[in-house]
Amino acid sequence: MDGFLLATPDGVVRTSGARAGFDTAAAAAAALRSGAAELIVGALPFDPRRPAALVAPERAAHTAGPWRPAALPELPEVRVVSEIPSAAEHVARVTKLVAQLGDPAQPLRKVVAARSLLATAAAPLEAEVIAGQLVTRHPRAAVYAVDLSPAGRPGEALIGATPEMLISRHGRAVALHPLAGTLPRLADPDADAAQARDLLASSKNREEHAYVIDWIRERLAPVCVELSIPDGPELLSTPEVWHLATPIRGRLRDPATTALDLAVLLHPTPAVCGTPTDLALDAIADLEGDRGFYGGAVGWCDAAGDGDWYVAIRCAELSADARTLRAFGGGGIVAASDPDTELDETTAKLRTFLGGLRCAIPH
Repeated sequence: MDGFLLATPDGVVRTSGARAGFDTAAAAAAALRSGAAELIVGALPFDPRRPAALVAPERAAHTAGPWRPAALPELPEVRVVSEIPSAAEHVARVTKLVAQLGDPAQPLRKVVAARSLLATAAAPLEAEVIAGQLVTRHPRAAVYAVDLSPAGRPGEALIGATPEMLISRHGRAVALHPLAGTLPRLADPDADAAQARDLLASSKNREEHAYVIDWIRERLAPVCVELSIPDGPELLSTPEVWHLATPIRGRLRDPATTALDLAVLLHPTPAVCGTPTDLALDAIADLEGDRGFYGGAVGWCDAAGDGDWYVAIRCAELSADARTLRAFGGGGIVAASDPDTELDETTAKLRTFLGGLRCAIPH
């Protein structure tokens, strides 16, 4: 694809072309501050040490209200051809992590363990058609499609439908809505309601959530003169899962701090990485290798410093030939985690993306 799309219930940002590309957030931020760029759009990788995919676009449109795609063409058949790792291997990984996290002698407290499914299509896929299918299925999500060419991956794209806002900055007001702690939705309404109550009462999931909130408070306190954080989480639902969520509001100390600055400051949060961040990043690299842009951030920032950034979850990377997708799902592992439950969580999350393509998921 040639461009960027971010569609939320409140508005749509769509761009095309590139005046300049940036493989680091620092270079993009410098272009904004110097006046060389009026708008930056794109994606940050999961690992901040990897190349970013950011551009100053040639053309941009920002419209209010939700995206309502015109009649969408049928998608070709998509089927899963491999699991990375297998379900059994993922359970074994999580089992090993739980034992490690339970050792009080080591400092690691949480690690987000992910797995992915590789799927192939019977004919080339179009990123915007996939995005259209996702927004139809998930109208409350932030649906995105991003060209990954600036990261040295020409022709590849990142596509997804995320429920999680990393940071929004408009004027001096900042807002974010971190998610951590998850259980799958259930078909029976009574059982599903009980599942939600269990999540809200779960000490394991509240511990996982608390790591995220404490870390965000620590990061934002120096840059905000006001910071409003509720005492406890609330429930947020998607068609596939229940989440623990905490809405956070703040006011910037320095109006020169941009939305891109804040995204870099906060990313990756313990919700997608772990605690402490540096140790969790290293543990994930050892276990999984390069995650690419899964668990990264997608968004925009303008010359005034305003912008919105979302956590790049419930997503897949589309190959340059548009025939192969790699979809990702992960879960936060703490000492109290159950490996089989964690596997079920990744499966439920994978359904957000692959379900939109009517692709059957193993397990």
